[in-house]
Amino acid sequence: MNGVLIPHTPIAVDFWSLRRAGAARLFFLTHMHSDHTVGLSSTWARPLYCSPITAHLLHRQLQVSKQWIRALEVGESHVLPLDEIGRETMTVTLIDANHCPGSVMFLFEGYFGTILYTGDFRYTPSMLKEPALTLGKQIHTLYLDNTNCNPALVLPSRQEAAQQIIQLIRKHPHHNIKIGLYSLGKESLLEQLALEFQTWVVLSPRRLELVQLLGLADVFTVEEKAGRIHVVDHKEICHSAMLYWNQTHPTIAILPTSLKIHSSHPDIYIIPYSDHSSYSELCAFVAALKPCQVVPIVSRQPCGDYFQDSLRPRPSIPLIPDSVQQYMSSSSNKPSLLLLLERRLKRPRIQGVVFESPEEKADQSQADRDTKTKRENLSSCPGNPEKQPSSHPLKVNKQLFPGLYSKEWDEAVPFLESQKMVTVLTAPLECSDEEFLSPETTEEIGLGPPLIPRGDNDGPAAAGNQSAQIGHNSSLFNRGKAIPSLSIESRGLALKYLLTPVNFFQTRFSSRSFDQQVEKYHKPLLKYRQENTE
Repeated sequence: MNGVLIPHTPIAVDFWSLRRAGAARLFFLTHMHSDHTVGLSSTWARPLYCSPITAHLLHRQLQVSKQWIRALEVGESHVLPLDEIGRETMTVTLIDANHCPGSVMFLFEGYFGTILYTGDFRYTPSMLKEPALTLGKQIHTLYLDNTNCNPALVLPSRQEAAQQIIQLIRKHPHHNIKIGLYSLGKESLLEQLALEFQTWVVLSPRRLELVQLLGLADVFTVEEKAGRIHVVDHKEICHSAMLYWNQTHPTIAILPTSLKIHSSHPDIYIIPYSDHSSYSELCAFVAALKPCQVVPIVSRQPCGDYFQDSLRPRPSIPLIPDSVQQYMSSSSNKPSLLLLLERRLKRPRIQGVVFESPEEKADQSQADRDTKTKRENLSSCPGNPEKQPSSHPLKVNKQLFPGLYSKEWDEAVPFLESQKMVTVLTAPLECSDEEFLSPETTEEIGLGPPLIPRGDNDGPAAAGNQSAQIGHNSSLFNRGKAIPSLSIESRGLALKYLLTPVNFFQTRFSSRSFDQQVEKYHKPLLKYRQENTE
């Protein structure tokens, strides 16, 4: 993997292992060759900076979401933040690397000085005329493509190598030509060959889409028999493939590369056409820039002391601003404020049961209860209550109790008490002289001791009276002396009061409105009890 974490900065170039990225927060991609995208996939979820062509290929080929791709124009300078508050920034300039479509060099300028990261590049003297490099800037660190940094390796220019390929094809005027390439690169060579021999160049549909994006001449096609020059994957050029191709038509194969490859067939030709700078070109480039230090990108191919005569004194290690240190030490998995807001806006809002906090209105509710108790001064007949713990769990009628006023209930009825609990009552509706209210409920609405069923155990109320509570304590029923019989109308209001919260529970319920309903429903009952007391 050809990638670098730039020390003392939050910058990573062609480095996609988040597990080893450490303090890196800004990620840059030089080009789309596979040895520079190791670890980069559709699951990538960090902002990524690259050229517009690379951005297109990145989304099309690796399915990286457009949400994370930041395309920067080549030849222009861009200001990027180095912390979360915008106090520290840097300027990054993209320069054409002359390597493959979309490949760029990155020039970083900030508190760390000036850093030039070449990525894979093929040097030409015109690069030194780039505005970003002609302003007399001191390059403190040069990350250099050292693929061909070997004095023993002598390479022709690309123009010279292209002429070697043209001469080879002319020696085989009746042969088909198979050119083995990587998935990206050397498109300009193919265009030159097509124009030179006035023939179509046959490509795969995927590569045809690429050359159309580049705006090259209309000399490419996907029809197999349209031309004599065919582009294939470089791995397809082998001995068995040459035997197969020559069975149907005389064929030669060309591998335009500077790599040392053994030819497995006499009709396979290796031409030193390279998209990487030669050793002599690297020396000219370094001598022109005079950086303070040169760091090789390909670690397995060290530069040695080749450029010592072209280097300036190395500066001291830069001090990292506090805001940048905080940014680098912050969790890389922590989403930004903007992303959090976007997720919150997109999150569906679910309507459900809404309760006011019991603690929020505790003092006010207690004061209201005391006031009501003093004002009404109502109490039921004294007795010795007998505790009867519930033996049935809470049951909820899923049909919203359509038989609300039927003679008998087959299901237990959930009762939602304001700010306290849910109580389940089960009893026949037509029970004379009996009311079923939990002790907490009667106390809350100011009725004093609870209204209780008649002391005998023979009636249906005794058989059907069951209570269950959701809360800290179990709901209990008290049994004592009988109370005067209530009218059918008053008893209906009381039962309606008990069952009303069921409907609210299914939609939207507020404890405050529930208390208001309690007072409203029980005015006739309170009036009746006051008259009997007098």
